Amino acid sequence: MSSPNIENADRPLVGIAWMLVTMFWFVSLDAMAKYLMQSYPVAQVVWARFFFHVIVVLIAMGLNARLQIRSQSIVLQCSRSLFMLTTTVLFFVGVHLLPLATAATIMFVSPIFVTILSIFLLAEKVGVRRWAGVAAGFVGAVIVVRPGLQGFDWSMVFVLAAAFTHAFYQIYTRKVRLYDSPITSLFYTGLVGALVMTVVVPFHWQSVELSDYLLLVSLGVAGGVGHLCLIRAFRSAPASVVAPFSYTSLIWASLFGYVLFSDLPDRWTLIGACLIIGSGLYIFHRERVTRKVNEVQNSH
Repeated sequence: MSSPNIENADRPLVGIAWMLVTMFWFVSLDAMAKYLMQSYPVAQVVWARFFFHVIVVLIAMGLNARLQIRSQSIVLQCSRSLFMLTTTVLFFVGVHLLPLATAATIMFVSPIFVTILSIFLLAEKVGVRRWAGVAAGFVGAVIVVRPGLQGFDWSMVFVLAAAFTHAFYQIYTRKVRLYDSPITSLFYTGLVGALVMTVVVPFHWQSVELSDYLLLVSLGVAGGVGHLCLIRAFRSAPASVVAPFSYTSLIWASLFGYVLFSDLPDRWTLIGACLIIGSGLYIFHRERVTRKVNEVQNSH
């Protein structure tokens, strides 16, 4: 769920702090969704996540909302928003049955998918070193998923599919940042999901306990505030500084999983996580090196 990077940022500690807060909000969203889906249909939980996300962003926009919701590339924004909706549905279905930390670990595969898709969708060149990073990441994913072995759970397929569609979301985020501001993109992040699920949810609606209304609203608040914090992180420091700290979500996921659901990641999940995170960091490093080389070449 990345947001555009603003160049010449020079407050790395502030950026890192914002990224840590971002991961807390995102994992809080996942934990609340997992808890609510023990009592309510997936469609109802997904609806709340997007509907209240849009409300939060409109409040953040304030009096400038009419101007800021105007997009210079409505097709890109709606396509991006549709990928976010698809990702959320797939992830929520998977996390409903999987330990929170396991689902979070599988989602770390998304940057690997981004690297592969960027060849076809962004015409980027991927060298041998980055392919080696991709291969290591897939080995880590296989260790976590363990297809054909006793530890395999078909729910993992939904989360793998979510990681794949989230890669499309990230690709479209790279494209749309050339046309719209981060706050405009943040509005459209939830718009398609809110519209589609508002049509779908009446067929799945289940009466809500009074105590759960606050949690349903909190889903959208956590998503909207989390993305706002992410924007602040990338405004405060370069992507190369703050992006690696997105992997701290595994810490939050393990903590919430243990406290709320008595789940802890097994040793194979931790081993796979180390490989996936290591490959992700290496791929990011190679992208940064390649970008600097291209900048030097274009300057001459």
